[in-house]
Amino acid sequence: MILFPAIDLKDGQCVRLKLGDMEQATVYNPDPAAQALAFEQQGFEWLHVVDLNGAFAGESVNGAAVEAILKATRNPVQLGGGIRTLAHIEAWLAKGLSRVILGTIAVRDPELVKEACRLFPGKVAVGIDAKGGKVAVEGWAEASELGVIELARKFEGAGVAAIIYTDIDRDGILAGINWESTLALADAVSIPVIASGGLASIADIRRMLQPDAAKLEGAISGRALYDGRIDPQEALSLIQAARKERA
Repeated sequence: MILFPAIDLKDGQCVRLKLGDMEQATVYNPDPAAQALAFEQQGFEWLHVVDLNGAFAGESVNGAAVEAILKATRNPVQLGGGIRTLAHIEAWLAKGLSRVILGTIAVRDPELVKEACRLFPGKVAVGIDAKGGKVAVEGWAEASELGVIELARKFEGAGVAAIIYTDIDRDGILAGINWESTLALADAVSIPVIASGGLASIADIRRMLQPDAAKLEGAISGRALYDGRIDPQEALSLIQAARKERA
């Protein structure tokens, strides 16, 4: 079980959005690279980064900030937002990313995702962002008619490293993770699932460590870490203890 701290990039700064709305952004750190290093020093093992401008623009916008993050931390980094072509994937992996997250393109061109998995084994994750149970694309600005499980099942056997499932209706409002739909997705596919959207307190960490959630790869935390609602040491100690129990 991994707790992924999140760095969301808007205009070169580390922010959090409320309900995916770019107009409701709170700046938490003007220096994303410093934030990445701070997370590493707190004991986190991975880093989740999203280029918010890129998700809307359909291309990398905060590339300089991402490269600074890669230089600042030794932790593996996964990046989503605006990655839409094989050349783009290859370029980011060459710069040291451990994983790319494909969202909109997974809906628009599933075959490209499968080809990326073939070319870059273990390096491709799929981001599924849902609003009212339907998949949203283009930086959450546009809804599709596709169901979450329906989309996820398209990638069974393709070699997708993980599915990052975000409930947009809970993102950034500290309402708690939508465990019901997250665990239903994890039950429906063999691909590891990472929960995202709404992680609010240490209670969510404890919930994540219950036996029925053991199938998850982990969860992403943003606002709750920045606001101090989750103490990193307490959260990581709980996860470590759970790992030892299961070993």
